[in-house]
Amino acid sequence: MYPPDRPRRLRTDGIRPLVSESSLSASDLVAPVFVDATTDERVPIESMPGHERVPVEEAVARVEEVRETGVEAVILFGIPTSKDATGSRAYAEDGVVQRAMRAITADTDAYVIGDVCLCEYTDHGHCGVVESDAATDPRLTVRNDETLDLLARTAVSQADAGADMVAPSAMTDGQVGAIREALDDAGHESVALMSYAAKYESAFYGPFRDAADGAPAFGDRRHYQMDPANRREALREARLDAEEGADVLMVKPGLPYLDIVADLRREFDRPIAAYNVSGEYAMLHAAAEKGWLDLEATAHESLLSLKRAGADLIVTYFAEELAERL
Repeated sequence: MYPPDRPRRLRTDGIRPLVSESSLSASDLVAPVFVDATTDERVPIESMPGHERVPVEEAVARVEEVRETGVEAVILFGIPTSKDATGSRAYAEDGVVQRAMRAITADTDAYVIGDVCLCEYTDHGHCGVVESDAATDPRLTVRNDETLDLLARTAVSQADAGADMVAPSAMTDGQVGAIREALDDAGHESVALMSYAAKYESAFYGPFRDAADGAPAFGDRRHYQMDPANRREALREARLDAEEGADVLMVKPGLPYLDIVADLRREFDRPIAAYNVSGEYAMLHAAAEKGWLDLEATAHESLLSLKRAGADLIVTYFAEELAERL
């Protein structure tokens, strides 16, 4: 008895690429860029090999390096000169991200996305205005409605500086609606909005918090980021953001939440993004340094799995490494 149905017929070299169901290209990728107002030289990020904080004066050069690999989109994160309780440097006209955006949009053709959050700018490291007793007896840690205005101001300041898209990541209820209204009122109707719709309280963020100097000074973010145990809640979060005007819906992190990426792809008719986060990047580098894994092969397979699950675009620290080989 021989099998009449032989899937291996479609795995020969000639036909295999023709029937490949998913593909990855440089145009699918967004490269994170860290701009640091406290330094006048590039500072390597120890836990993220190959990445650096760059001074504002080198932001354009850094983005051009990204574009030379074929990646056209960047998302900017800032390290400010000072921090306070309300993260005022996040929405300052002369803030680190705003200064970098003006230079990048003036001197390059890159598509520029601004991360909209306060954790990198607050002295307590949380993503908004905190409760008076947040350090000792938190109920919700971040005061939701008082934070919305600051996020909206941050988004408008980035749009004023030339952002093509803003990406609110604070997981504050109503943030998409507040930002969309503020952008439209400020004459920025054409600025797109990508929401971190399903952002989980994940253990995979560690290296990023070192890179962006945004770790909480006390407590954690369980009161506003999603419980890793929850799947259905992600659809509720994404639906709210879509109703409030999000153009793109993001899942963060990516690899531990492929089911969530697939769920959003099935449920929504708008682009789905995935954030291949710093911990995912760092663990592959660490294993490769030990000789346990092939870095390029595992990185490519990781991002391909995000595409297969349904992501249209991927924010990843592997963007440059892989783009040159795609």
